[in-house]
Amino acid sequence: MRQGGFRAEEIDTSRPHPARIYDYLLGGKDNYEVDQQAGDELAAAAPEVRMGLRANRDFLRRAVRYVVGEGVRQILDIGTGLPTSPNVHEIAHEVAPDVRVAYIDNDPIVKVHADALLSRSGSTSIVLADLRDPRAIVEHPDVRQVIDFDEPVALLLVAVVHFLTDAENPERIVTTLRDALPAGSFLVLSHATDDFADRSDAQAVYNKATASLNLRSRAEIERFFTGFELVEPGLAQVPFWRPDSPPPAGSEEIGFYGGVARRNG
Repeated sequence: MRQGGFRAEEIDTSRPHPARIYDYLLGGKDNYEVDQQAGDELAAAAPEVRMGLRANRDFLRRAVRYVVGEGVRQILDIGTGLPTSPNVHEIAHEVAPDVRVAYIDNDPIVKVHADALLSRSGSTSIVLADLRDPRAIVEHPDVRQVIDFDEPVALLLVAVVHFLTDAENPERIVTTLRDALPAGSFLVLSHATDDFADRSDAQAVYNKATASLNLRSRAEIERFFTGFELVEPGLAQVPFWRPDSPPPAGSEEIGFYGGVARRNG
């Protein structure tokens, strides 16, 4: 039995969930004790994790402002996580109030919280679906109601692809999503890495969670942008992607790469 694009038995609040761990580490309140324990273990294993998540969030903000500034008026945000202000639609609407946003997540708790915050204007929607079934996302009627795939789209895959195992073939999944985007579209992607430190202890925390953490190298992450042209400065540690203020001390230790790339043809 599948519910909203994923199996009902996968809904498990007895185990930590990446979205709720993320919420806890960012200082949110939409999490459980199991998520808090996992977050504390993660912070002990990777002391820069809170700084890294804030830097990733700041990267998201700058990237959204960039793509909207380049003329994109549709955003497909997959793996959106629990609402964290400012949310993607709030960031986008500061630049252009006519931007439409479709949020995707596979956690029903995320959907409940997002539904409570989203407007009913038709410019935003939240869809319960799973990144592991990318065609179902692209073809979902609630996505199609907001996103016109004949016009440029900004696809956001921010801190989510690293929850796909190699066995799940993340390159195929990202390729399916990329192939749905017309010329003028953008891919915004960030991904955890162990290029700067051994993070096997941090990975072990996620072994008890509903999704594993799969760290990848710079070269592996760059392949997700195949067919798109990375904008300057290319794939970079997230604090150093077009910073609008000096990155804080210790930023060079942050194990997140981020990039924005455009489809030109």
